[in-house]
Amino acid sequence: MSARVIATLVLGVVVLLALLGSAFTIDPTELALVLQFGEPKQVVDEPGLHFKYPFVQNLIFYDKRILYLEPSAEEVNAADQKRLVVDSYARYRIVNPLLFYQSVGTEAGANARLASIINSTLRLEIAKVPLASVVADKRAEVMQQVREAANTQAKAFGITVIDVRIRRADLPAENSQAIYERMKTERQREAAQFRAEGAREAQKIRANADRQRIETIATAQKQAQILMGEGDAESVRIYADAFNRDKQFFAFYRSLEAYRAALENGTTMVLSPESEFFRYFASPEGTPAGSASVAKP
Repeated sequence: MSARVIATLVLGVVVLLALLGSAFTIDPTELALVLQFGEPKQVVDEPGLHFKYPFVQNLIFYDKRILYLEPSAEEVNAADQKRLVVDSYARYRIVNPLLFYQSVGTEAGANARLASIINSTLRLEIAKVPLASVVADKRAEVMQQVREAANTQAKAFGITVIDVRIRRADLPAENSQAIYERMKTERQREAAQFRAEGAREAQKIRANADRQRIETIATAQKQAQILMGEGDAESVRIYADAFNRDKQFFAFYRSLEAYRAALENGTTMVLSPESEFFRYFASPEGTPAGSASVAKP
């Protein structure tokens, strides 16, 4: 093989390597920064085939999708001096690769700087509101302020902060037991108060029931006495009416009742046969022998 052929082959290999080293492709989810001897020369964000100078230029690729950041949990103080352990997360996007490369260099560096910014902003914003607002009604407002403040500082890194959220907010471990005991004591106090109110209400109900029972019994007894009196009066009236209709028969009937009451129980009586008690045994009219008058019972 002649020297010319060898030179041609070598030249062809060099050209091929140069072509291979100069061509590169950009994925739709990424962008590239072209560096020449470490100095940024070009930002390529259009997907497809591109070229660079071989051997003297190299590439750094960045993801242009939304990136996720999870800062470490931070202990902060609310406006009412209550401590809170806040576990947050953030989402951001690289919008200026050149500034990003010049300020933080890599995603790891950006995550470290942005986590510090988010934690400091959280401490600042949460210190303006009480604990109840952080865990309840004003959390969205607080996080909006944190996102805006973090985004303002992150612009210096070529980053746009899209969202910052609190994933979890807990009390410090040393405070949890004390708060639990305080809550337990408060619930026990409320339970004792409810029991006392229940006992007082029960006593009131029992007293009212006793009073109503006494009033009902008294009313019933009064009504019974009235009815008994009316019954006795009616009985006397009936007896009197019967006596006035036939005094002799009434006297006879009363005597028969007296005989039955005295004799049916086996009572022993020592009386004279001429006694007034036995007047109807001597005469059907109840008149003793030798007398014309009617004997009275």
